[in-house]
Amino acid sequence: MLSYLKLGENLAHSPKVILMLAAMLFAGFFMTRLTKRLHLPNVTGYILSGVVIGPYALGLVDQETIDHMDFVNDIALAFIAFGVGQYFKIITLRQSGKKVIAITLWESLAAAVLVTLSMHFLFQFSWPFSLLLGAIGCATAPASTIMTIQQYGAKGPFVNLILQIVALDDAVALIAFSICAAIVQASGAGTISAGLIFKPIFFNLLALLLGLLFGFILHRAVDTDRSVQHRLALTIAIILALTGICAAMDVSPLLSCMVLGACYINIGGNQKLFDQANRFISPVLLLFFVLAGARLNLPSLLTAGAAGGAYFLIRIAGKYLGAYTGCRFVKTEKSTRQFLGLALIPQAGVSIGLAALGQRLLPSDMGTLLSTIILSSGLMYEIIGPACAKASLFWSGAVKTEKTAPAKTPAPDRLSPSA
Repeated sequence: MLSYLKLGENLAHSPKVILMLAAMLFAGFFMTRLTKRLHLPNVTGYILSGVVIGPYALGLVDQETIDHMDFVNDIALAFIAFGVGQYFKIITLRQSGKKVIAITLWESLAAAVLVTLSMHFLFQFSWPFSLLLGAIGCATAPASTIMTIQQYGAKGPFVNLILQIVALDDAVALIAFSICAAIVQASGAGTISAGLIFKPIFFNLLALLLGLLFGFILHRAVDTDRSVQHRLALTIAIILALTGICAAMDVSPLLSCMVLGACYINIGGNQKLFDQANRFISPVLLLFFVLAGARLNLPSLLTAGAAGGAYFLIRIAGKYLGAYTGCRFVKTEKSTRQFLGLALIPQAGVSIGLAALGQRLLPSDMGTLLSTIILSSGLMYEIIGPACAKASLFWSGAVKTEKTAPAKTPAPDRLSPSA
């Protein structure tokens, strides 16, 4: 009798979950109709739609359902990381030289260090909270910047530098977050021993090796005479298998999936496979961002207060000063030094996913605060980001006149690894 009642509950719950998924997809779509008129990125619309239908507004999606959909985060982040891996072509990195890597490290790590130190010493937050927030501060969401570049037909060395940096930026954030997460997990056990330190390192190294192995398997499995559907099915299966193994080892799948993508592309993989994976995962990423907005705890915005505002401003300062210093270090042109940082302000996508992971590593109240800071500031970054990108293009001389490029319409704001 009990089993029958439980089965009835599950059957009653399934239509509810399915309807909520439909509501999230509809809400994300319809909100972009509004944000497009305001010239805002689609990501902003998805997050806002999640806030509207979430438990703190209309309540169309309840907290219980949100709590049981963490798997959407894991799948979305795995595909995001896989897509980031395509930018690690050895040939391209050799052509770009050390300058791009140096500037990327300066601008990303400067933001991380400034955020970490300010959160700990100014606001007296714990080191685990400050480290995770600082690591998330590394990430940049270049979608709105790239859209602005396309809109105004901007070309030249300054634009090429922006595109190269944003391709590497999220990778730095993934690596920094993985390192900080390992430190937080070790310190959370109370006493720190050699075993606690080396165990996460061992499992992360094992995950990286698995990423390499799965990269070779992916190449052998899909780069043969197979149909598009079978190639896509095998790709999804391999990514999900790697993600599941990492989850079983209690290791973030971010780095291993990034290595998977990098290994595949460097051993002769087909670029079209990444485009096919992006098209498949687009609805999942839409759900990912809507869920992120639904998780935004509106009452906790008051709690975030000064800390949230400080994070918003300090990260901008870190990005700008880091980019300026990095450009001076590698001796770029003056205009590049002055205006590159303005193009690196937006933040969404990877940062939201990392906030969801960080929320699991911290106590409930601090995890909620971390997620609230990232989500609320992400909305603000996506609002001011396009204007700042436009200013950097005009002031640097990459665009000479206000007239937009007539022969080129902006590409659709599709969700990509760098969204």
